[in-house]
Amino acid sequence: MKIGIVCYPTFGGSGVVATELGLGLADKGHDVHFITYKRPVRLTAFHANVYFHEVTSMEYPLFEYTPYETSLASKLVDVVRFEKLDILHVHYAIPHAAVAYMAKQILKSQGINIPIITTLHGTDITLVGTDSSFAPVVEFSINESDGVTAVSEHLRQETMNTFKLKKNIKVIHNFIDFSRFRKTNKDHFRKAIAPEGEKILVHISNFRKVKRVEDVIHIFERVSKRTKSKLLLIGDGPERKYMEELCRNLHLCDEIRFLGKQEAVEELLAIADLFILPSENESFGLAALEAMACEVPVISSNAGGIPEVNIDGVTGYMCEVGDVDGMAARCIELLEDEESLAVFRKNAFKQAQRFDIHEILPSYENYYLEIIKSTKFN
Repeated sequence: MKIGIVCYPTFGGSGVVATELGLGLADKGHDVHFITYKRPVRLTAFHANVYFHEVTSMEYPLFEYTPYETSLASKLVDVVRFEKLDILHVHYAIPHAAVAYMAKQILKSQGINIPIITTLHGTDITLVGTDSSFAPVVEFSINESDGVTAVSEHLRQETMNTFKLKKNIKVIHNFIDFSRFRKTNKDHFRKAIAPEGEKILVHISNFRKVKRVEDVIHIFERVSKRTKSKLLLIGDGPERKYMEELCRNLHLCDEIRFLGKQEAVEELLAIADLFILPSENESFGLAALEAMACEVPVISSNAGGIPEVNIDGVTGYMCEVGDVDGMAARCIELLEDEESLAVFRKNAFKQAQRFDIHEILPSYENYYLEIIKSTKFN
């Protein structure tokens, strides 16, 4: 198949999943065309069967904001026509589903009927999509898509509850590429970060309020009083400066490292003892899955789709959102019991294997073929 993929090319989960999906499809012999405003962060090297089409927008004094959506629609029309794509797969509803609909109508006027699949990732529904300035467009765009997928059962149900939909939503979970995410020997990293054998806790996010990074720091404060430990905070975002101030106020700067955005997060997860994810809402919890693939147990909230990934008492522990004391107690419980920690590590890896990319890819391929076939007869 010739597949067009539209996504945000950033460190966010939707862009990561879209890129990894495209690379996996290319490895299976499909031609994959990424269409976005810059090269996706995980598209770092040459790959056979992978093409990148950069969307550029015209600068004009009349425009207060660059009309990216219009430029993207035009680029989609161009790529579909000249690359003879079989299907477009857009990730994150806003604005990609609406733009794809516009491109589809333009192409129809030219005698081309391109099927469109929209994948919902989370905040495009639960946060941004419910805003009154976006909701009607999101609902319309989902209903006008030829196929719709969600990354978790929780997100599927929440979408159905939020919007009046006439479309069925197929759940295809996020996935992990074990050729990249696996436990490797990085003892030199560990010695540099924890020279006295301290335990290492890790959190990865985009530092938005919904991620509750403040809870991570308060959890660590409690843990560090009982167990010699270090905390690695990976990522960046609007809450970072407040979190740095909190660390100073709590006198934890020597124990906490802000590492910013990292491309090779698997190298840091390889030295972690626990992964902390206290989010207020998560559609799936991709960062937790990446940690589990590296044999790192997860201490998390029970929000959103996290229970579809993290099994309480098996691969880690879950507590209510905001239960800092409970999460800290669970961390201490595991960190002070090496035998239990080893069992949880094995369990985390075993659970992560259920989401192996090679298990998930056929679901996408079969869905593509189903939508392509149904579109031909419409």
